[in-house]
Amino acid sequence: MTELTDLPQYLLIRLLSGADDWRTVAAGEVGVRSLHLSDGPHGLRVPDVKGGSLPATCFPTAVTLGASWDRELAEEVGGALAVEAGALGVDVVLGPGMNIKRHPLGGRNFEYLSEDPVVSGELAAAMVRGIQGRGVAACVKHFAVNNQETMRLCVDAVVDERTLHEIYLAAFETVVRTARPAAVMASYNEINGTAATTNRSLITEVLRGRWGFDGLVMSDWGAVWDRVAALEAGLDLEMPSSAGAFDRSVAAALDSGRLGLDAVLTSVSRLVGLQNRISPPRIDRIPADEHDALARRAATAGTVLAANDGILPLAAGSKVAVIGAFAARPRYQGSGSSQVNPTRVTGLLEALGAKDVEVGYARGYDPEEQRTDAVLVAEAAELAAASDVAVVVTGPPEELESEGYDRTGMDLPAQHDALVRAVLAANPRTVIVVCSGSPVALPWADRAAAVVLAGLGGQAGGGALADVLVGDAEPGGRLAETWPHDLSEVASDPWFPGTGAMVQYREGPAIGYRHTATNGVEPAFCFGHGLSYTRFDWRDAVLTEPWIVAGDGLSVDVEVANVGDRAGSDVVQVYLSDRTGVVSRPRRWLAGFAKVRLEAGQSRRVQVAVGARELGFWDVEKHDWVVPSGHFDVELGRSAHDIVATLDLVVSEGADHAPERAWTPLIAEDDEAFAARLGHEIPRPAATTPFTARSTLGQVRHTPLGGLLHAAAMRRLAAGVRDPRFRRMMEHTVDELPLRNLPSMTKGLVPLESVSLIVDVLNGAPDEILRRSFGGALGLGRGVVDAGRGLWGELSSRIGRLGR
Repeated sequence: MTELTDLPQYLLIRLLSGADDWRTVAAGEVGVRSLHLSDGPHGLRVPDVKGGSLPATCFPTAVTLGASWDRELAEEVGGALAVEAGALGVDVVLGPGMNIKRHPLGGRNFEYLSEDPVVSGELAAAMVRGIQGRGVAACVKHFAVNNQETMRLCVDAVVDERTLHEIYLAAFETVVRTARPAAVMASYNEINGTAATTNRSLITEVLRGRWGFDGLVMSDWGAVWDRVAALEAGLDLEMPSSAGAFDRSVAAALDSGRLGLDAVLTSVSRLVGLQNRISPPRIDRIPADEHDALARRAATAGTVLAANDGILPLAAGSKVAVIGAFAARPRYQGSGSSQVNPTRVTGLLEALGAKDVEVGYARGYDPEEQRTDAVLVAEAAELAAASDVAVVVTGPPEELESEGYDRTGMDLPAQHDALVRAVLAANPRTVIVVCSGSPVALPWADRAAAVVLAGLGGQAGGGALADVLVGDAEPGGRLAETWPHDLSEVASDPWFPGTGAMVQYREGPAIGYRHTATNGVEPAFCFGHGLSYTRFDWRDAVLTEPWIVAGDGLSVDVEVANVGDRAGSDVVQVYLSDRTGVVSRPRRWLAGFAKVRLEAGQSRRVQVAVGARELGFWDVEKHDWVVPSGHFDVELGRSAHDIVATLDLVVSEGADHAPERAWTPLIAEDDEAFAARLGHEIPRPAATTPFTARSTLGQVRHTPLGGLLHAAAMRRLAAGVRDPRFRRMMEHTVDELPLRNLPSMTKGLVPLESVSLIVDVLNGAPDEILRRSFGGALGLGRGVVDAGRGLWGELSSRIGRLGR
C-alpha cells in the first residue's frame, strides 16, 4: 500500500476538506475511506433523496437530558445514537453540544446541557462514552465560547483568561481528559480577536498540549475562511466541501515555505487515526420501539416538578381538562441543524387519554398565531371550571427557539399568558406544564397548584408527561440552569448579545446560580431545584478527607433515605465555598453530584467525589490551576439555594496569594474593572466602514453592489425554504454572513482571491477596477451589475443550511 508521504501534494490537500456536505474524501491507494458525518446531539439527521431527512429517534434535547443529572442515562442515550448511526451508515455523530448557557435568550440553549461546567462536562463525557463504546465517533461542539446566535459567524467574544478556563473551557477539558472524544468541532466565532478555526492558542496549546487531545479537529460548517492559518493553528478538517476553494492557497503556502508539509501530513494522519477508531455497528434497521421507550424514560428523568401543592400525581378517576394546542401537537425539539425527523411522535392528549383519568380538551390558543383568541380562551376557562383539575400546556412557539438567531425576550406570547390567567381564575386546581428549551417568564406561577418544567422532551415527551402527571413515573429532573423571574436577575444581560460584532463577557464567572447565590438574588426556580413524589432524608454527612494537601481530591459520604411511600430518585449536589481569603470567587459553585434511586423505605450511603481542580482557580500569571491554602465549606445541597449540611475542609501546602487581577469584582461593570481583569485595554467594536473582509452582507446591503448581492441571496433562500423556522434562520444567516466566508460558503463560486476586490468595490472603487480586475478574477467579462447578478443568482442556490 502507498504511504501517505508518497501521495501527490494535491491529494493530501484534498483529503483535508469534505467530499460533499456530509462526507470526507477517500484515498483508496492508502486505505482511506470516505467517512459519513451527521447531526446531531439528540438524534440523527441524515439527508434523504427528497431533501428531507431519514426517520430517526428524536431523543430529549440537551435541556431535558441535562436536567436528568444522570450519567448512566446519558451514556445509554449515547449508545442508542450509535446504534442508529450504524443502521443509517453514519461514522461520526456531531455531538454532544456542550457550550455554557450564558444567557436565557440564547437561541440554541436547547442544544446545550447546562449553565454549569461540571454538569455539562460529566453528562457530555457520559454521552461520548456511550457513542464511542459502540464503535461510532463523537464530535463534541462548539469549541469554544459559542454562547449566542446573534452574529455567530463572526462575533468576537471578549473574555478574560480566568473566566475562559473556569467557565467556558472547563467542560471541554473534562470530556477530553475523561472520555477521549474522537473529534472536536471548532466554532464560527472569534475569541479575543482570533477566530476559533485559526486559534492556535486554543487548538494546539490548550486542547492538544495541555489536555492531551489526540483526535481530529474539524470546522463548523463553512467556518473556515483562511485554510492556511487554520492548518497552522492545528485544525485538520474543513467541512463541508468548499469544492477546493482553498486548495490553491494551501499549495502556495507549501511552495513558499510558509506552511510545512509536516503540518499537512500530521492532519491527514489524524484523519486516518479517526477512521481507525471507528467500527460502527452495521444493522439493518433502527430498533424504533426500543429506542422510543428509552426516549420516554429519558424524558421523565429530565422532567422537573418545580412546584406542587399535592395536586400531583393526579388522582385516579379525576376529570381533567387538558388545555393548550401543544398538548395535541407537541413541542418536542428546537429548530435548525439538530431538527430530527422522528420515527413517531406521542402527544400528551393522546397519552393521557390512555390513563385512568377522564380527559376533556380545549385548544386554548392557535400555535401559528400571536394574537389572543377570546373565544378559545373562554372555551378553555369553561372546560376548566367544569373539571376537577386543569392541565395547561404552554411554552414559546417553535419559531422562537432556533439555531441562527436569539430570542428577543423572556415573555410567553400574550395569548398564552391570557389563557393561563383565565384558567387559573376558573379553577385554582391548575397544573401548568411548560415546554421550553430555555427559561421563560412565569408571572402567575405562584398561583398555580403545580408547575412542571418539561423542557423539550423529544418524540416521546408527551407520553413521558402523561406518565409523570398520573404518577406512573416520577419527575426525576433537577434544573441544570437558573430560571429567573426576568432579565434583571441575569448578570450577563447588560452585555448580551453585544454591540456590532463584539460581545464583552463583563459578568465574568457570575453565570446563573453563581450570580444569584453570591448577590442574594432569589430566582423563580433555582439551579438544582426539583421536587419528587416521595421524601428523602440526608443523614450523617462526612468528609472522608477533612484535611488534604493541595492537589488532592476529596469525597463526601452521606446516607440518603427514602422515607416516603413510593420509589424515587434524588440528586446529592456538592458545592464548595472558599473561605481562604486568597482569591475572589462566587459564593458557591458546584463541585460534584450523584443521582441515587431508592425504593420506599430504602437507604444507601452515597459517595460524591470532588476532583482537585474543583478547588482551584485559574492563575493568570502561572497560566495554570492553583489551589489556595486554608478553609473551605463543603456544602451539600438539594439546590444551589437549599443547603442541607456544611462540612469544614482544610487545605494545606497551597497558594497563599493570588494575582491582583483575581480580586477584581465578579461583575466588571465599569471599564477600569474589566480592563484590569483582561490585563489590557478593552478592545472596541470595529467601525462599520470602511468595509473589510469581516463585514457582513447585512452591513453592505445599502451599497449598490451589496444590495444586489444581499437581495439575490435572500430571494433565492426565501423562495427555496418553505418552513418559516428555517426561512428565518436563513435570513439571519444571510444578514450576518461575513464577506471573508464567501469562498467557503459558496463552494468556491466566489474565489478566495476575489474577496479583497469585492471589498474594494464596496468601498467605492471605480467601475473600471471592477470590470478590469473583479470580472477578470471571476472569469466574467461583464459589468458590475451583470457580474453581481450572475454571481449571486448562482451563489444563492448553494448557500444551503449553514450551521451544524
